[in-house]
Amino acid sequence: MAEMTDPRALFMHELGDILYAEQVLVKALPTLEKEATDEELAESFREHRAETEQHVANLERAFEELGEKVKAEKCPGIEGIKQEHDDFVKDHSPSPEVLDAFLTGAGARTEHYEIAAYEGLIASAEAMDEGKVAKLLSDNLRQEQEALQKMKKIGKRLARDSAAVTR
Repeated sequence: MAEMTDPRALFMHELGDILYAEQVLVKALPTLEKEATDEELAESFREHRAETEQHVANLERAFEELGEKVKAEKCPGIEGIKQEHDDFVKDHSPSPEVLDAFLTGAGARTEHYEIAAYEGLIASAEAMDEGKVAKLLSDNLRQEQEALQKMKKIGKRLARDSAAVTR
């Protein structure tokens, strides 16, 4: 394994990591939309897919702004979140209500992961005086933060509805 000593190389690796994550999510979001029985949750996944496609485009533009070849780096973090979903659905055959609750949690975990990645990347881009790249990443971050707020709101509503039924 090659030694990494250049902060820019780390930045490019991390940029490729989040690109891979966003690409995985573009493919996964239609499945989540189909699985969701709550209409607001399904709509949230549908809307976020279009945003995620834009995130991919913004990341590709960031590579270009930096004069680098677009290169996705396999992201074990997003692979783990996806595997958790797949295993849960396969192993537990959840009811629609339980699956919707699980999907909101999985969505929130994914948003937190992406938010952390973007915050670190933005700090690095700003430190490298790459303002255009920081702006592209900030646009993605803002949408991820908004998506997290939607997931939290939907999750709270679903939890209240579930609690009312079980009382």
